[in-house]
Amino acid sequence: MALGFCFLQVTNAQTINQTKVDARGREMLLGKIDKIGLTEGAYALWFNNQHESYKADTELVKSIKSELAKHKITLFMATWCGDSKREVPRFFKILEAADYPMDQLTVVAVDHEKDQYKKSPGGEEKGLNIIKVPTFIFYKDGKAVNRIVESPVESLEKDIKVIITGGTYVPNHSNVPVLPVD
Repeated sequence: MALGFCFLQVTNAQTINQTKVDARGREMLLGKIDKIGLTEGAYALWFNNQHESYKADTELVKSIKSELAKHKITLFMATWCGDSKREVPRFFKILEAADYPMDQLTVVAVDHEKDQYKKSPGGEEKGLNIIKVPTFIFYKDGKAVNRIVESPVESLEKDIKVIITGGTYVPNHSNVPVLPVD
């Protein structure tokens, strides 16, 4: 039994932070990724600069900490996307300031090649209407409650607070369906 568990872990470790080189020779992350993947290689400069320079609203983060921990989050992003390069490092900074349990965060990087546009190798985006990236989908009790699409309406901290406290929130690009389609 222990051997099977080790094999499962090794297999999982091999599928995270996959890279692909596009037709123009640019490297991108694809599929499930984590912060380690974003802080290394071609992504380190933009991720680390944005992450280090962002000053999270610590009072607001403190006020949402316990409610935020009750939510799972799925983040769709792209290492080739300017909005993702700006918002994702900031989002990580906020989650870290809130001591968010990172095992409740799933990050999926999507492609930009014509035949795979906004798709991931594992198909995690299927049925979720991922039109713009980044898209941050918040779940509570297994149900999607809302999402931030591409950029926050006010700020990431304020938008997160409205979403997780059940307030009325209409994301940017409101023509994109807010909840996943069954």
